[in-house]
Amino acid sequence: MDDFFVNTRPGEEVSFGKSDFTLPILYFRDDFFVLYYTANANKIREILPTDNLHPICFPNRRAIIAIGAYNYINTSIGPYGEVFSSIPCVYGKKPFPFTGLIPAIMESKYPGFGVLVQHLPVTKITARDAGRGVWGYTKFVADMEFLVKPESIECKLSEEDKHIFTIKTIKRGFFTDDRKPIITYSVKDNQLIKTIIQQKGVKRISLRTDGCYIEFGNHPMADSIQNLDISKAPFMSAYYPERYAILPRGEIIESNIQTFEGYKGMDRDAKHIINYSTS
Repeated sequence: MDDFFVNTRPGEEVSFGKSDFTLPILYFRDDFFVLYYTANANKIREILPTDNLHPICFPNRRAIIAIGAYNYINTSIGPYGEVFSSIPCVYGKKPFPFTGLIPAIMESKYPGFGVLVQHLPVTKITARDAGRGVWGYTKFVADMEFLVKPESIECKLSEEDKHIFTIKTIKRGFFTDDRKPIITYSVKDNQLIKTIIQQKGVKRISLRTDGCYIEFGNHPMADSIQNLDISKAPFMSAYYPERYAILPRGEIIESNIQTFEGYKGMDRDAKHIINYSTS
């Protein structure tokens, strides 16, 4: 019988900032949902930290951007919330124009596929310190309020009194088992870090996106996403009713690249609120 978390403990004891934790970080239960939009490919290329990263594009040369949220209910560093804006990319050889969507379909099975993490706010200082200290993830502390219903899930993201955005997805679509790892690209000390996050879960995917949306507020994170000229509506949604994950250290795959630190925010405690409702 498989044991997904076998050999992950005792692990490596690590300290960064105000936080002590054990690697790899283990994820036992969460609500994970994501919306997929298109964006201006040229504007995305302008922010990429290395020319060896190539955005994944539709035949009309619009790139893909993924925006979503995790409500981490049970992890080895405790419960917390996390929201992400990420850019699916291929590292190394640029995909051919007419086969640009193949990496998006194959995901981690395609050589060089991964997502560049543009923003990664979290509700927990430990998660921020771990993310920036180990991987260079663009984390900052923000407030999150999740509303979980049988039909939908949403997250209101803010920084104290500043609304960043509210994201909502409808729980629909076909079910599929997902054991493909999430591969992330991030920048730490001008080095490109590739991290392979093993996961095991059940995924629902839908090309019907009515009722799914993002409402942006007035905040540097919201502005930087909108500056990429993202589409008004998503073209696909995904939701995981069940998922487990293992976050290990990454590996350096390129040095002497541009910095990519993202918005840093303030050093403070944040709100992580979860409401369950059938209304």
